[in-house]
Amino acid sequence: MKPNDDSAKLPPEQRPFRVLIISGSDRRQYNCPGVDSKSRMLMLRMAELLPKEWEIDYEDLGNVYARSRIQSCNACVSTSMALCVWPCNCYKKNDDKEPDLMWDLDMYARLDMADAWAIIGPHNWYAATSNLKLMFDRLVCMNGGNPDEETIDHKDPEKAMAFEHTEEWKELNINHLEGRTAGFYCYGDQAGEERDKTGRPQILRHPEYLDPKDEEIWNTRHAYGPLVLQCRYSGIEVPDHLWTYKVFGRDKKYSENQAEHLSSNKEVLQHFDDWVNAFKDFVFQKGKIQSGKYRAFGYEAPKHFKADIKDGIRYFKMMIGKPEEGSSPWIQEKMDLNDDATWHPKWGEGKKLRKSD
Repeated sequence: MKPNDDSAKLPPEQRPFRVLIISGSDRRQYNCPGVDSKSRMLMLRMAELLPKEWEIDYEDLGNVYARSRIQSCNACVSTSMALCVWPCNCYKKNDDKEPDLMWDLDMYARLDMADAWAIIGPHNWYAATSNLKLMFDRLVCMNGGNPDEETIDHKDPEKAMAFEHTEEWKELNINHLEGRTAGFYCYGDQAGEERDKTGRPQILRHPEYLDPKDEEIWNTRHAYGPLVLQCRYSGIEVPDHLWTYKVFGRDKKYSENQAEHLSSNKEVLQHFDDWVNAFKDFVFQKGKIQSGKYRAFGYEAPKHFKADIKDGIRYFKMMIGKPEEGSSPWIQEKMDLNDDATWHPKWGEGKKLRKSD
């Protein structure tokens, strides 16, 4: 059943189950490389296999020409946990200057509305794909993010640092998507001609640089370990049996291991179907999830015109080497830790403005 966002307004007992399936491969056929991913095929297959009475939402994060990208996390948490706003306010929807796929696709609300998430994706250099890593980096705000940006005047780091030590902050500092379930189906290609009998790449001119015995992450599900840890750390349940890894196309060339080849591989498809059934059974037995106190669903970002002007003045002062007295940049300057105050690169290409100039 197609998702109906109005169902998210209802209590759990009055709405159907809702699942969000995410294809994490970067490949799409509409630009380089001109071929859709296997994870997209599996995403669509899973949508058909889940119960018809469930609301099934799905999204392919693959790169498409001229489509917005998931912007990088600015690591606000490392300045102050209270500076990291839930849902992320570093970017906004339909922004021409910094277009962000997370906001343009309403991913925060869709993750919020779902009882469970199914993440399907390949290994890229024995790690999660760049798009999945970007998405999960931007989900740091689900783990204790500030649900009230007015407490920090939208993005004032000094106010956030001070607010982090108040009793009011303790009430706001909660996991916003806690209780949900996440399953991870990750896979890898293993082209047979790539390695020699020792396990080293055949085209390696300096085989002494690589000892295969030391590379413990090869071909294991643990390539997605950081994403699983982030979920569990944020109160999202990832059962061990729903975090799995499968090798596709063993000993075949990459060109012989596309979605059309996978569609006739009964052994692999059975492995995937068994995972989907296990996912379905676990989610059903667990039951529907009660939404958190501060929801991304229905969220409307407040206006912050005055705060933007204030931020602009602050950033300008830092660019000319005159940060606010008492601020971290001011203290760091006094300690000679940040002797790199610059104009915006498009003005001065990183030229330093020193007191001696």
